[in-house]
Amino acid sequence: MSNRQTTDVILIGAGIMSATLGALLKELMPSWKISVFEKLGSAGEESSNEWNNAGTGHSALCELNYTNEKPDGSIDINKAIKVNEEFQVSRQFWSYLVNSNLIRNPRDFIVSVPHMSFVQGDKDVNFLRKRFAALSANPLFDGMEFSDSPEKLKEWIPLMMQNRTLDKPIAATRSEAGTDVNFGALTRILFKHLQKQNVNLEYKRSVEDIKRTSDGLWEMKVRNLDTGSVERHAAPFVFIGGGGGSLHLLQKTGIKEGKGVGGFPVSGLFMVCKNPEVVAKHRAKVYGQAPVGAPPMSVPHLDTRMIDGKESLLFGPFAGFSPKFLKTGSMFDLITSVKPHNLLTMLAAGVKSASLTMYLIKQVMLSKEQRMNDLRQFVPDANSNDWDLLVAGQRVQIIKDTPTGGKGTLQFGTEVISAADGSVAALLGASPGASTAVSVMLEVINKCFPQHIKAWEPKIKEMIPSYGVKLMENPELVREIQATTGRALGLKSELQAAVK
Repeated sequence: MSNRQTTDVILIGAGIMSATLGALLKELMPSWKISVFEKLGSAGEESSNEWNNAGTGHSALCELNYTNEKPDGSIDINKAIKVNEEFQVSRQFWSYLVNSNLIRNPRDFIVSVPHMSFVQGDKDVNFLRKRFAALSANPLFDGMEFSDSPEKLKEWIPLMMQNRTLDKPIAATRSEAGTDVNFGALTRILFKHLQKQNVNLEYKRSVEDIKRTSDGLWEMKVRNLDTGSVERHAAPFVFIGGGGGSLHLLQKTGIKEGKGVGGFPVSGLFMVCKNPEVVAKHRAKVYGQAPVGAPPMSVPHLDTRMIDGKESLLFGPFAGFSPKFLKTGSMFDLITSVKPHNLLTMLAAGVKSASLTMYLIKQVMLSKEQRMNDLRQFVPDANSNDWDLLVAGQRVQIIKDTPTGGKGTLQFGTEVISAADGSVAALLGASPGASTAVSVMLEVINKCFPQHIKAWEPKIKEMIPSYGVKLMENPELVREIQATTGRALGLKSELQAAVK
């Protein structure tokens, strides 16, 4: 088409994933022209927004669902290692941007906050003790502490121990290496940097269709939501990073790799403390055990967050259900995602997920006082007047057929789906999501630009020194990276301030 605008790369969605991929590609190929289309009026307003996610720098320091107890009683820490290594990759890239003066003040998006796991009862205390032994033997988890002493826990978590009835064993682990990350702020910082690099960032633009044209490009129909006019844009490579909206756009591409894939939306709700005196008594991210039958994303946690320049305290998440795939999406998102190619997969998932459905129904029906009772497992004397309910983001869990899980298996992770020729890629899923954005986007680069990898490798290693190396097999490199990234990101000084 004569009025079609062509560029080298198109990124759909102005969230943390597109921001990260754009920043990486601009370092690798400064001459490439990149366009970004976002349906909302600013960057980082959906899944990446600071109020729509937990803000945890997910590194498996506190998340109990990343370490499973095997039938023989031993603890499987493979997923914990993988998540931690991926977060170290993110830290390295952010540090590179800081050291290159591309990010001025890292405290705008990352601060040190201790990560803790907290359990009650003989069974869970025994599990936590074994988990601690397994993790602390690994260099990635150096410095982790364990205690089952109520006196020590009063030092670590005074708010949670205040007026607690000690009628059963309790224990906790603590790691001062933990972080709180404001992914909304980081997204905005990265896009501000990209705009200075002549990246074309257009808001209020809805991508309504995407198809392959005879010249081998991906052409998009993009509607200007302010004027209603339609534009045509094309590129040889497209990344679909639209959060829950990615599934519909992936389906529009028609690539065979997207066939048979479905999605199941889950809402998140948090309790937010509005009493500054209570907020000041707690400075940690404390994760507990998920209730029986709850999905992994519903692991309860009491979190110190840094939002809008001040500390906040959140508890949750509570699960909810909406057929929307985005917080700003349509009530028809779920039904319109069902296609002939994924119908049987979705039906199989419906049968398999009966217990999850019942759990979500019960969660939706909870009253505020019932939610407060859950909070009181963490803060025994929590006052209802101090807490408000916040509706957080929408997450779309992947449904697909797998060799181990069979037809219609619900996945609780993040997955890149790309065309065989690497010309289009989409990110689906949610957890651990933003914390591993750099590692996931490097996966996209490796899958979609194999012809460039050899030439790009020196620059990638400059940005991420551990690229291509298994950190757990290199204790000295782990310590070096943690020290250098901690200095670059200001985490050491933040940690000292917290201790004082």
